[in-house]
Amino acid sequence: MLLDPFLNEEFRPDLMWFIGVFGVYDREETLGAELEVYDPNDTDDRAELIKKYSLDLDYLSYRHKFVLVESLANKLNDESYDFQGLFDIDEDEAASWPRGEWYELENPREFLQHVYTLAKEVWKDDLHKASLEDQSTW
Repeated sequence: MLLDPFLNEEFRPDLMWFIGVFGVYDREETLGAELEVYDPNDTDDRAELIKKYSLDLDYLSYRHKFVLVESLANKLNDESYDFQGLFDIDEDEAASWPRGEWYELENPREFLQHVYTLAKEVWKDDLHKASLEDQSTW
C-alpha cells in the first residue's frame, strides 16, 4: 500500500495536491503577494504557476506522482466531474485563493488539463520509472 508522505495511512490522490499549493489563507502578505501577479486564466501565467508551484512536489515519490497523474487522467476523462468544485471555498472554511479569478476560473477543467499536460512533461522520468513497476506491490 502506498502511504501518504505525511500521514501513516493510505495515499489518496486528491487533486488538491495540485491546486492546494495556491491557498494563501494566513499567508496573504507572503505567498498571496507572490501569486497575485499571475492570472490563472492566462495560458502563459498558468504554465508558470503550474511548473513553479503545482509540480514542485519534491516531497512526493515517483510512485505518488504516477498515482496522482493517473487519478487526474481519470477525472479528465469523466465529463461529469466537477472541476469548479475544487476551487469553491465555503465561507466558514479557513481558506482563500490569491485573487478573485481563482474563485471563478474561466475553465477549471482546462486548468487541470494544463496541469496534466505539464506533469507528463516535467515528471516524464518519474512517471516512466513508476510505469515499469507492478503497482499492485505498492
